[in-house]
Amino acid sequence: MACTALTKGRALTCDRTQGGIKYVYFGVYDDFNANADTGEIYGTGIVVSSGEVTDIEMATSTGLYRYATPIGTSSLSEAITGTRETGTYMYAPSLTMVLNKLTKEDQNQIKLLSTTKVVVFAQLYEQLSNGHDVIVCLGAENGMYLNSGTEDSGTAWGDRNGYSLTFDGMEQNPFPMVADYTTRAFDNAAFTNVGVTIS
Repeated sequence: MACTALTKGRALTCDRTQGGIKYVYFGVYDDFNANADTGEIYGTGIVVSSGEVTDIEMATSTGLYRYATPIGTSSLSEAITGTRETGTYMYAPSLTMVLNKLTKEDQNQIKLLSTTKVVVFAQLYEQLSNGHDVIVCLGAENGMYLNSGTEDSGTAWGDRNGYSLTFDGMEQNPFPMVADYTTRAFDNAAFTNVGVTIS
């Protein structure tokens, strides 16, 4: 007897899409307000239903911190690992974020990021049929950590100087998409205290 059952197939679509990340948003893991009355699945104030984040409850209006990334530089991926021997499987989300130019302000923020467990939201260049950007959530259950990266000066006159930072995590479920917004990212009526700091 099967442990589960498939419910859908997938046809080849005629949709076009783009790769890459437009914005990365960081939320401090402990600022997500776990409240058993809101129905969150993970106990972090994040409600996921059918692979979609439908509610976010944050403790303070500080909310999320947005980082703009240069086009064609940043990416995310998620490794799926299963073993027949132990009957286990896991999802390992990873985000590589590139920032141009070395600054003392960025140095200070990177030091803070390196010591903070975060939930990461990535706003992609991929769009929904209504023209809104797709947003995914990484680390909804267990959080993400800055575990590697580089700070580079470049060599030649035309080389980039700046940062390449890699965040990774370990989850029981694949990363969910965030429910579509109304006019701007995270303005969903069900979301509480999800303000966005952009500078």
